[in-house]
Amino acid sequence: MNHWAFVWAAYALTALGTAVVSLTSWRAMRRAEARARDMGGRE
Repeated sequence: MNHWAFVWAAYALTALGTAVVSLTSWRAMRRAEARARDMGGRE
């Protein structure tokens, strides 16, 4: 049985998970920056 299909699937899942975490973190950072700006914080 060829194991490379499982290796590629693991890489794909890791890349997808990394992209999701990065996007979620970026969106949270943008919301936090907007809240800080609305509160009159440093720009």
